[in-house]
Amino acid sequence: MKVAVVYNETMPEIYNKTLGINKDIDFKPLFTLASPDPISEFELIAKSIQKIGYEAYTLNIKDSLNTFIKDYDKNKPDVVFNLVEIFNDQPRLEMHFTGLMELMGVAFTGAPPMALGTCQNKTLTKRILSTLGIRTPHYKILNDMKDSFRLGLHYPLIVKPAWEDASVGIDDNSIVYDVKALKNRVEYVLNSFNQAALVEEFIVGREFNVAVFGDKELKVLPISEIDFSAMPNYLHPIVSFHAKWDPLHEAYHKTVPICPAQITKKVRSEAENLALQCYRAVGVRDYARVDMRLSKNDSKLYVLEVNPNPDLQEGAGFMRSAKYAGYSYRKMLKMLIDLAYQRKIEKEKK
Repeated sequence: MKVAVVYNETMPEIYNKTLGINKDIDFKPLFTLASPDPISEFELIAKSIQKIGYEAYTLNIKDSLNTFIKDYDKNKPDVVFNLVEIFNDQPRLEMHFTGLMELMGVAFTGAPPMALGTCQNKTLTKRILSTLGIRTPHYKILNDMKDSFRLGLHYPLIVKPAWEDASVGIDDNSIVYDVKALKNRVEYVLNSFNQAALVEEFIVGREFNVAVFGDKELKVLPISEIDFSAMPNYLHPIVSFHAKWDPLHEAYHKTVPICPAQITKKVRSEAENLALQCYRAVGVRDYARVDMRLSKNDSKLYVLEVNPNPDLQEGAGFMRSAKYAGYSYRKMLKMLIDLAYQRKIEKEKK
């Protein structure tokens, strides 16, 4: 079995520079301060696949479809481990790369194009889930500052770019408590991201990550909770961009994952069923993470987002849940590859 670990980083050299990790900080870090380096993570995935017994190599396409096509024709991998999340600096084009692979008959891991496109469009996802009776926070879309700000929503609100993922565009100022702050944040999103602003009622309560694995046969992995109890009062209890990606920010150290989450059987069962419904509704496959909150006000679960192809770093959300389900890092990588290869075999038999 030959596996190509394919990703898209147009300027990989920037990760060779230190990002100020020795900078003095005014809080006690809970995690190791380290510069984010996705390139090393891609290499680690390839090395882990090699240790499984499969042949593996990495390929950075650098925004070039020809680079991918030429490599595929030359090396003829059995499976592409797809880690491409952006193309030409546009997250919306993520789906098109998988569309190309489908046209070429390439076996690849993770979600198909339609699922990626659906989940990239947060409002479309919310509409699909709502038609199935799945609770999501009430929301409005604002495309222009001339739109009415009489939204009929209850404060506090959270303002997000409508087409981003990985918490891009979400920071402490995303939570607003009045119309003045709402207008300021919507204007920021419109100008900074050149896209509509999604305005949602902010669900105050506990936050859970529910990982699902599989294609035809699905398995919900142990649920993780994001513990905000250490978050200082001057920061909102949210998983912001800083909380996810900036090891020099206090939010990064005060959003602590707990797996398995300490929840009642009733909440666990409902969260698992919701995650399975969401997984099927938007057409994701192989692996995904469904984020939801248990409201402090009405003790109900609200689905925030469905995340196809979530981060596969060892110790990150999906792999953390896999570990507590009894799957080693290498074992889970192998199972994802085998799912893609099995689809290829079944298609060839038809």
